[in-house]
Amino acid sequence: MLTTTTQTNTGKEFPLIAPIFSWFVVYTKAQAEKKFAERLQHAGYEVYLPLQEELKQWSDRKKKIQKPLISSVVFVRCTEAQLSGLYNILGFSRVLRYLGKPAVVQPQEILNLQILLQQAVVRDIQNDVLTPGIAIEVVRGPFKGIIGTAVQVLNTLRVKIEIRHLGVAFEINVPKSFVKVL
Repeated sequence: MLTTTTQTNTGKEFPLIAPIFSWFVVYTKAQAEKKFAERLQHAGYEVYLPLQEELKQWSDRKKKIQKPLISSVVFVRCTEAQLSGLYNILGFSRVLRYLGKPAVVQPQEILNLQILLQQAVVRDIQNDVLTPGIAIEVVRGPFKGIIGTAVQVLNTLRVKIEIRHLGVAFEINVPKSFVKVL
């Protein structure tokens, strides 16, 4: 935590504490994630809205659209005090709470989401022996840097990335040679 000092008219110095910025989960009104994220950015907030590309087909055409990975959820990086400013922004529903306080999302979990959305799933796995439930890190390939839990299913290794406060888990397939045990 960074601290500095400031002097008042009386000549006394008081320590100033730099604000702590954390990632928070903010729920939006239905189908309002993109507009809400845009409004937050315009208001000066740092926002992360994980989007996945999806191919929609109508009777006359096909179109690629950007769809939120988690419905009605936007991640906002700010101080806990700045969360009160979100109530005035159109599209706001509520802040996810845990034990009566706003739930904080760890930066590693945001990074895992960003890595997860960079590339499609890699298939076909080598046959190494790993025990399910151990912590592993992906050290090569498009998912490099992801830390998760190994789950062995037949000849595949799955890396399970969990966002603890949301109760949501993502699974990706990577070659066993791309991971190391932590």
